[in-house]
Amino acid sequence: MIPAFLLILLAELGDKTQIAVISLSCRYSAVHVFVGAMLGFLLVDGLSILAGASLLSVLPLKWLGIIGGVVFILFGLFTVVSKGENEDEIKERNRLPLFAAFYLVAMSELGDKTQIASILLAAETFWASVFIGVMLAFCVLVSAGVVFGAKVLTRLPKKWLRLGTASLFIILGILSIIGAILEIEII
Repeated sequence: MIPAFLLILLAELGDKTQIAVISLSCRYSAVHVFVGAMLGFLLVDGLSILAGASLLSVLPLKWLGIIGGVVFILFGLFTVVSKGENEDEIKERNRLPLFAAFYLVAMSELGDKTQIASILLAAETFWASVFIGVMLAFCVLVSAGVVFGAKVLTRLPKKWLRLGTASLFIILGILSIIGAILEIEII
């Protein structure tokens, strides 16, 4: 359990998924982002741990990276497009921030280094201890990301926050697509 916790904690620190959690926390409820992100991690990494190394042979990692990159770019563009709306209109339209966090984290985790690390750890040791260690690491990182994102929201002007978040999503999306095409880990 401890090796899985430490490996995932260090590997995910500053990763695109954690950056996405921070960015979503600036826009949505911290509780929704936390629950959605944890459900995304639970689905992708939980199933990966259960499947073990056999999942590596099934996943087209290149295409998953490209799809994940496109999702990031779309989130960035959506953030830019919503610039003329007030907070009530945004809340009315975005009734499912939990789903947004779930979807973005799940897509980000597919083919990510932490997913592959989880699979390899589960293939080598008892899956339950790997699962507990991995989920605890994600819980710590998501909690830190949500707290940091919520604090940024109170300190930055909404216009700069929106543009910064949109730019970050678009840059992460482009880097994810380039990394998938070149079959290298950029972020």
